[in-house]
Amino acid sequence: MTTLQDMIDDFAFLDDWEDRYRYVIELGKALPDLPEAEKTAERKVKGCASQVWLVTRVGEGDDPVIAFSGDSDAHIVRGLVAIVLAAYSGKRASEIVKFDAIDLFGKIGLIEHLSAQRANGLRSMIQRIREEAAQALVEGAPGR
Repeated sequence: MTTLQDMIDDFAFLDDWEDRYRYVIELGKALPDLPEAEKTAERKVKGCASQVWLVTRVGEGDDPVIAFSGDSDAHIVRGLVAIVLAAYSGKRASEIVKFDAIDLFGKIGLIEHLSAQRANGLRSMIQRIREEAAQALVEGAPGR
């Protein structure tokens, strides 16, 4: 699996939008398929024009490690999902809450090339991930 740093480094070498676009599609193709049984209505990300599913697995403790998996029915969106998962999955809830991946998409030169609809869907996915991490912190807090 490609790490987030690998992705950032790869984007730094790609000068034009067409190459970046192709790379995002490659990242999407490398994303493991989500089993059909996990593509449920409650796992669907609201606010995305394409279908996007997000599965959250919360670890133990006051500041649990959270693993995410996801999928989409659109090639480019699948690539965006892969980048978001690389940014957030396997991190502690406190790290996830503090990190806004929209800044990352700006730094790698993607955000300005996304349609308004795709950018809104991306924001919806990131917001949901951060909300789920915040919820995990509340639920893991002592004295709940």
